[in-house]
Parts: sequence; structure tokens; C-alpha cells
Amino acid sequence: MARIVSVGSALQDIYLIDRDDFAGSEVAGASIFGRMVIGDKIDIDRISYEVGGGGTNAAVTFARFGHESILLSNIAQDAAGEAILACLDEENVDTGFISFPRGKTGCSVILLDAKKGERTILTHRGVSGKFSNLDPSQLNVIHPDWIYVTSLRGDMYQLLALFEKAHALGTKVMFNPGEKEISELPKLIGLLSDVDVLLLNKREAAKIVPGVVLTELLTHLAAYCPTVIITDGEMGSIATNHEEVYRLGVYEQVRMRDSTGAGDAFGAGFLAAWADGQSFREALCFAAANAASVVTKYGAKAGILTRTVDLHPMPCQLITEIKF
Repeated sequence: MARIVSVGSALQDIYLIDRDDFAGSEVAGASIFGRMVIGDKIDIDRISYEVGGGGTNAAVTFARFGHESILLSNIAQDAAGEAILACLDEENVDTGFISFPRGKTGCSVILLDAKKGERTILTHRGVSGKFSNLDPSQLNVIHPDWIYVTSLRGDMYQLLALFEKAHALGTKVMFNPGEKEISELPKLIGLLSDVDVLLLNKREAAKIVPGVVLTELLTHLAAYCPTVIITDGEMGSIATNHEEVYRLGVYEQVRMRDSTGAGDAFGAGFLAAWADGQSFREALCFAAANAASVVTKYGAKAGILTRTVDLHPMPCQLITEIKF
């Protein structure tokens, strides 16, 4: 088993779930979520309190797999923060390196259409909105095998400090940037030389390098990182480690209840299996299975798989035409 540090947000997720009132409608050619009239009082079918945020989602994935999982994040000393800590303690995530700045714990309200699984998310970032207080020197104490870094809300200075510290320690880096990081494209490109595994979805990849189809995007991104994974929702994913290239379908067709956390489940699921010594192909298949399981449950954590799950065969094609 490996020692893995997750770096990213920690939020309380409040789900408001309904089968009718959150259904989408078309207005002036745009899809508008919900049929609610200002001033109305609306009864909903279900409410659920969950723990979210990319940092906690990844940390729980690693812990359930059996790795030593540590979280670097910001949580306030309030009721929401206590709920997050209780969840992480129950999942055997090491919370000893979490920071507690003044303010409020971040919170998302998720309006979820129970019929189609579509949702709109309203987020107050709270203390998760900034990460400049996190101390990269904590890695000297932890000395992890890997760090898994999600979006730090465009704090490129902090990302550089984390990556350089990891590089100095011989710690490998997996990075799943967000929109804020991608908007800082020259700085993002500069960071990639310290990244061992880069995870993006197709839309994000197309903002970084030229290309329309997955193979083009993968080829261009592989010039920056030794291992690149690009997901494409229901169309599956593509990945290379410069020795093999795989094109994957979805693990299985499932009824999607909630897509929240699917990207985290794929990325952290891949690293959980790969850091365990599984082959590149096996790790990709576990990632796909983990993502497929997560979307069948409400919340980003209920469906996270363990190491002992039995996986069935899935579409996974070795592409021999692409060479590096």
C-alpha cells in the first residue's frame, strides 16, 4: 500500500432532491433548470446531507482501497466542519494536516432532478476558496509516495510550491486541474513538467492543446506529461503512459442518479489501483468501474469501491497506431 496525500476542497453538500419541480425547460433556446416561480413555497421529495469537495472525494477513495490516505485542505471550526471531520475519521482518512482558518466551511446546495439525474449546484466556497495558507513543507513530515492535487481555485503559486516540494522529495504527482487553472494557460503549461499523471476531461483538454478528437488531444498532451488520461463522459476515455495507449468505453450502462464526483472517482480510482502495483490497463478499468458506481448513488462517496470488489470485463482497446 502507498501513502497518498490529497490536496483540494472540503465542502458540505446539501442535496435537495425532487422528481418534478427541478425538471428542466427550454426558454429562448436555452435549457433552464427548474420550474419554480419566485415567491412560491415548494415541497421537495428528499433532502440529504453529504460531504463533498475534490480533496475529500479523492482521500476517501484512497482510504477505502486500503492506502494510507492524508488530506490537506481547509475546514472552518463550525458545524459543517465537524460533519466533514466525522466523515473522514469514519473513512480512516488522516485529518491531522487539515488547516482551520477563520471563516465558514464551504457549502454546496445541489438541486437534483431525481428523474434524469441532472443538477444545478450553488456553492459558497468559504475557507475552501483560497489555499494560500497551506504549507507545502508539511510534505517533509508526511513524505508521501504520491500527491493527488485537484483544483486550488487558480492559485498557481501554491501549485508550483507543492509540485516543486514533491519533486524534491521524490514524490510523484497526479494533477486534475480545474477551470481556474486552465484559464492561466501559460502558467499551467509551465507546471506540467513536474506532473507524472495528468487527468482532464475532453472539454478541458481542448482548451489546453489543439485537437478535436481524443487521439489528437492525447498526442499533444503527452508531449508535456508521461501519463495522460482524458475522459469523455458516456463516450468513455483514452489514456497513455507512453508505452501503451488504451481507448475505454464505459464500465457498464447504469441508471445515473447523480454525476457529482464522477471525475474524482475516475481519477482517484486510477491512482488507487496504480499505486497498488496494478497494470496500467487494470488501473484504468478500476477507475471506470469506480466512476460508474459513484453515479448510481446520491453524493460523491456512497458508491466508492473498495480494493476487494470483483470487476467484470469491459470495453478496453489497446491502440497500437499511436507511438511516442
